[in-house]
Amino acid sequence: MKFKNLLILLGLLTFTFSCKVKNTAVSGNKTNASTFNTLTKAEVKEGWVLLFDGKSTNGWRGYQKQTFPKGWVIEDGALKCAASGRGEAGSADGGDIVYNKIFSNFDLKLEWKISKGGNSGIFYLGQEKLETIWRTAPEMQVLDNANHPDALLGKDGNRQAGSLYDLIPAKPQNAKPYGEWNQVEIICFKGTVVHKMNGKTVLEYHLWTPEWEKLVAESKFPALNPDWAKVASEGLIGLQDHGDDVWYRNIKIREL
Repeated sequence: MKFKNLLILLGLLTFTFSCKVKNTAVSGNKTNASTFNTLTKAEVKEGWVLLFDGKSTNGWRGYQKQTFPKGWVIEDGALKCAASGRGEAGSADGGDIVYNKIFSNFDLKLEWKISKGGNSGIFYLGQEKLETIWRTAPEMQVLDNANHPDALLGKDGNRQAGSLYDLIPAKPQNAKPYGEWNQVEIICFKGTVVHKMNGKTVLEYHLWTPEWEKLVAESKFPALNPDWAKVASEGLIGLQDHGDDVWYRNIKIREL
């Protein structure tokens, strides 16, 4: 009888352990959220700084505002723009957000995840001179390539994820499907800009050169802002509210 009871006890312990493992797997990012938005000792030594700690919106504010918009929330250790369904117009409670510091030469890393049919963007060297940041700043496109029509517009895929929006396509195009995290990196140094996505360099360009001037002149931007090509040598980093659910995390920067 004792041996039989021991077998029953072992069976119950095995079942309990199995349930705990399954529950941990199902919870996914929620369980491991504390592992995001941190720096290693090596990163700290190299000069990396977190722009988002996963818990607060410290350092962030609305574009041309002093406060942080209610349309953005913190969810599972990520900055989330809640969908308004109004496209680029966003909502009265939303709008683009910027980090409240000017950067010039830098290496920026972050991760993004988009909803089905979603659209957003990462801005850099942005100014607050006009009504919207995209009228002054280059943009790394954030997009669900499979379900948003913008992926088929522009030229040669230059509106797909990772691209310099409406100017240079990301090649190779290696964005993950909606609902999955993408790792991106933007390096900006004395006019040379590099976009990386999921471990691959997808484009490189050079500001203020004749090639740059020609590229912009053949795009939609001059009609929206005649001085768009005159990108500033320093500016703000911003995240776009395009009316869709989008998440950002592990946002860190190293000034060069």
